[in-house]
Amino acid sequence: MKFYKYHGLGNDYLVINPEEFDRELTREEIRRVCHRNYGIGSDGILWGPLASDQAPFKVRIFNPDGSEAEKSGNGLRIFSRYLYDQGFVQSDAFVIETWGGLVTSRIHNHGRNIEVEMGRVSFNSQDIPVTGSPRQVLNETITIKDRSFVFCAATIGNPHCVLLEEEVSENLARTYGPDIETDERFPNRTNVQFMKIVDRNTIRIEIWERGAGYTLASGSSGSAAAAVARKLDLCDDRIDVLMPGGRLTILVNDDYMIKMIGPVVFVGEGRISAEAFQHKVEMKSS
Repeated sequence: MKFYKYHGLGNDYLVINPEEFDRELTREEIRRVCHRNYGIGSDGILWGPLASDQAPFKVRIFNPDGSEAEKSGNGLRIFSRYLYDQGFVQSDAFVIETWGGLVTSRIHNHGRNIEVEMGRVSFNSQDIPVTGSPRQVLNETITIKDRSFVFCAATIGNPHCVLLEEEVSENLARTYGPDIETDERFPNRTNVQFMKIVDRNTIRIEIWERGAGYTLASGSSGSAAAAVARKLDLCDDRIDVLMPGGRLTILVNDDYMIKMIGPVVFVGEGRISAEAFQHKVEMKSS
């Protein structure tokens, strides 16, 4: 099985072209490939390009636990770079179909920087979804373990829970992220961002990603957090999102349409041996 490995600010994905593999991956195989000890190791798999009747390209996005994600900002930048590197892209701007909707990508600096029009953020509970009466989910309270948090929820094709904090840290995300991800008010689970407002044009977030765990960077998380910051009038329309892996620039217009700009790095390519799948192991989370 051939793979191409890239990362966006430390958030790494393997791109696997279905035409270079004779069948679909099973959930167990996805978990094995993504595992840091028993496989190649990654924050997910980008399965494509696939045929689409809506766009020139389509990609499916798999999390390390084998579940499928609707959308991934870093994943889409990486997949765009892969399309460019492999010569699939004939123009600077092109459309990709995801489970979470269509996006438009643009190549900059020979693929080193990618701009993605991520779509429109909604704060509506029925869109996200969040249980309870129909509403915009803004400045609500959630109690997890020994703490209560003020949170806002949003979707940009996938669900997010943004918690406003005076200080954020990896420990905060690891301690409370898993329980927030699986809280019953989020029927499809949720991505979690702990957000600190630095100034009118800068936020800092720590991320617990649905299906992946603690993550150095996330494009959709940065997009959702920036949209929340603007919705609450804490930031302006151009926002630098600082994450442990680095910085993304997010543009949020008056209709909460999101444009994301950030780097992609090609790590390498190779083949996964069939032997990697032949031995049964009890895998813990990678």
